[in-house]
Amino acid sequence: MSEPAEPAFFVADIAAEAPDVPRGIHSQTLYDGPDLRLVLFAFAPGEELSEHTAARPAVVHVLDGEGDALVGGELHTLNPGTWFRMPAGMPHSIRARTPLRMALYLLPDIGGPAAGDVVT
Repeated sequence: MSEPAEPAFFVADIAAEAPDVPRGIHSQTLYDGPDLRLVLFAFAPGEELSEHTAARPAVVHVLDGEGDALVGGELHTLNPGTWFRMPAGMPHSIRARTPLRMALYLLPDIGGPAAGDVVT
């Protein structure tokens, strides 16, 4: 059996990696590989990521807290455990009603432009 090209990446408690924030929005990249970028976000109540798009397909997983997401023109309630996927270029915004922590997974855009960051 051959050795893997890279080691496994393991996080015991992903929610614990994102701090509680008294104001503003905190983001930190936990993993940035050729196949996936994992970014954790922590929002103070009332904070909002204004509408934007991403150059890559993305998955959002709410870890805790409550909020609202406007995705492709449709409003959705966010609660612990909420999960959604968006294609590259989908307009979206996120607003926290309570302290909110979420994981953002940026996926490779197979057949699309080169992997990139958030596009506004």
